[in-house]
Amino acid sequence: MIFRSGIGFDVHALVSGRRLVVGGVEIPFDLGLEGHSDADVLCHAVMDALLGAAGDGDIGRRFPNTDARWKDACSLDMLSDVAGRVRELGFAVCNVDTTILAQAPRFAPHIDAMRAAMAKAMGVPVADVSVKATTTERLGFVGRVEGIAAMAVAALEKKERVGK
Repeated sequence: MIFRSGIGFDVHALVSGRRLVVGGVEIPFDLGLEGHSDADVLCHAVMDALLGAAGDGDIGRRFPNTDARWKDACSLDMLSDVAGRVRELGFAVCNVDTTILAQAPRFAPHIDAMRAAMAKAMGVPVADVSVKATTTERLGFVGRVEGIAAMAVAALEKKERVGK
């Protein structure tokens, strides 16, 4: 067995006039995340972690913000696409561990729904997806509620090495 890991990070500004979608779940809040797609910062970090572990680029290359097809796209659909690509490359997702960095809103009430939504999109058991949330103790752009960041680590498994 071959094991690979990847790290993902994403950040989006909070703005008026957009809905807040994180981990595939719409969160009640007076601000939303700015971006070309639905700007789901958590799904974006997970996609980059998966693509990195598979050695297959990043979401900017796969879903360029210059392509009108991805305008206001659902990041869960994009995550499903990435998970399919990972499978095409011969990998299975072992687990994904994530952290949301946000001063507000509170994410704890939504974590189970986020785990379930992302697990379904990736085709893995909910037990293989971890979502945590933390603040930055009112420091930096996150602490000033100017944006939200997310980090993800993905572990993939492959039965045999390609190119033997």
